Amino acid sequence: MAFAWVYLDSRGEEAGRSDPFDDRQAAEDWMGTAWEDLLERGYQEVALLDVGADRRLYRMGLGPA
Repeated sequence: MAFAWVYLDSRGEEAGRSDPFDDRQAAEDWMGTAWEDLLERGYQEVALLDVGADRRLYRMGLGPA
């Protein structure tokens, strides 16, 4: 299994991806430290992708609710 973050623009379209992570926990831990940088770079939302199944597990915004 591998997991990656899909970076989404203001229209909700894919604008980039993270490098893959070996497990979901590693991916989520990385996002805990990377989200501010991604927001500063203009990404509005991210989605966690199960690479092997090519399926988005969940989507979340990076800015204030």
